[in-house]
Amino acid sequence: MSIAPVQDLRRIAEAVGQLHGCTVADVQVRSDCRLMRITFTEGRILLVSVMLDDGGKPRLDVDFLRAPEAVAPGQLEVPFDVLPE
Repeated sequence: MSIAPVQDLRRIAEAVGQLHGCTVADVQVRSDCRLMRITFTEGRILLVSVMLDDGGKPRLDVDFLRAPEAVAPGQLEVPFDVLPE
């Protein structure tokens, strides 16, 4: 066993460990079953996918996305100064 798969498992375990006590709001699976997206009520998203490495072997990949920080409503205004001719 190489070190890379163990490191991948640790990263996956840490991502899944952060979900303790979370409530699932939605689950979507791609038609080819290579990606599963789990959305939680507080806005976090867990992406579980199968990726092919350089040798063509399948590899499990897990990404844990947090909801973006709340931003103030409205638009960003950028003033443009008119230069004298």
